[in-house]
Amino acid sequence: MNNHPIHLLILTGGPSTEHEVSLRSCKSITDNLDKSKYKILLAGIEKDGAWLLRNPDDYLNITEGEAFFTMKPGIREVELKKAEQKVWLIDSTSRERIESVDVVFPVLHGAYGEDGVLQGILRAVGVAFVGVDLMASAIGMDKDICKRLWRDAGIPIARYEIITPATRDNFSYAKLSARLGSTMFVKPANAGSSVGVHKVSNEAEWDNALNDAFLYDRKLLVEEAISGKEIECAVLGNEFPEASVVGEIIPTHSFYSYEAKYVDDQGANIRIPADVPDDVAHKIRMEAIKAYIAIGAEGLSRVDFFLQPDGNIIINEINTMPGFTSISMYPKMWEATGLSYMALLDKLIALGLERHSAKSKLKVVKD
Repeated sequence: MNNHPIHLLILTGGPSTEHEVSLRSCKSITDNLDKSKYKILLAGIEKDGAWLLRNPDDYLNITEGEAFFTMKPGIREVELKKAEQKVWLIDSTSRERIESVDVVFPVLHGAYGEDGVLQGILRAVGVAFVGVDLMASAIGMDKDICKRLWRDAGIPIARYEIITPATRDNFSYAKLSARLGSTMFVKPANAGSSVGVHKVSNEAEWDNALNDAFLYDRKLLVEEAISGKEIECAVLGNEFPEASVVGEIIPTHSFYSYEAKYVDDQGANIRIPADVPDDVAHKIRMEAIKAYIAIGAEGLSRVDFFLQPDGNIIINEINTMPGFTSISMYPKMWEATGLSYMALLDKLIALGLERHSAKSKLKVVKD
C-alpha cells in the first residue's frame, strides 16, 4: 500500500430484518477503528437497497433510551466500479469518481449482507472484503445445508425436519413431536438473530409458529429442543483458523430470542470464559474450527453449541457475520483471549486483503 492509509469502505444497514442491529454493530466498529491506519468511507444501505454515502463521523440518529438507531440522510447515491486496475466508489448519477477503495468491510447481518448476495456483488467488482466469501456465506445462512455438511463431517447435530409451503400439510405437531419430543423449535432456515424463531410445546403454538416463521422464509427447520448450556466460540482466520476462549449465554427468557439479544438489557447473562472444564472447552474450540472449515468459512464466524449435562456437545449454528455491538460475544471472546477490539478489526481487514491477494493470482482463463 506504499504506506498510505488503507482506503476502507464500510457498508451498513441493508434490506434485512436485522437492519437496525447492523447499525449498532457498525457504530462499535467505527468507534474502535485505528483512524491513523485507514481512510474511512461509509455507505449506509437503505431498506430498499440504495447505497447512500454518509459522513463516517456523523451518520446515526441516536436517541437516549432507544433500543436501535436510525441513519441520518445520505449525501448521494453511490456504487462500486472497477476502472484502471482500481475499484472506485462513484456517484450513481454523475458517474464521478469519489475515491478509490482498497477493501470493503460489510457490517450487515442477515439477508443480503450475510447470505452471499452482497459478497457476490463485491466479488463481481473485484474488491477485497472482510469476512466469509460468497459460497460459505450462503451455506452458513442456510441452517439445513449447514447441518448436512456438519453431519457428514462427523459433528453431532440435533434431530430436525424441513417444512416448505408444499409439504406443510404433511406435518403436524402430533406427528413431529412423536419423533422430536414435545418441545420443539421452529426456525426460518435462512434468518439470523432469532428472527421468526418459536419454542413450541402444543398444537396451538405450532400453527402460530409456522404462520409467523413462513413470513421470513419458504423453508423452515423444526428441531428438537436440546437441554444444556449455550456455549459460543469465536473463530478467526483464513487457511489456518484459530478459536477464542469459549463463552456462555445464560438466557433469562425461555430462550435467547431477538428481544433477549437486542431489546431487553436483562435478556441474558454472559460468562466469559464459560464455566466448563478445560478439556471440554478445548474440545468445543476444536469442533468450532472443524465446523468453520466444513462450510469453507474464511475471515470470521461465531459457532454456537449446546453442552448437555452428560457432556455431549451438539452444534447449534454458525453466524458468519456475528454481532459487533459493544456487548456482542464475538469481540468480547477475543478480548478475553488477549486480542483487543482494535487489534481484532486490524486482523480482520488484513485477512480480507490477504485472501483477495491470493485469489487474484489464480488463473481465470487457460493459456
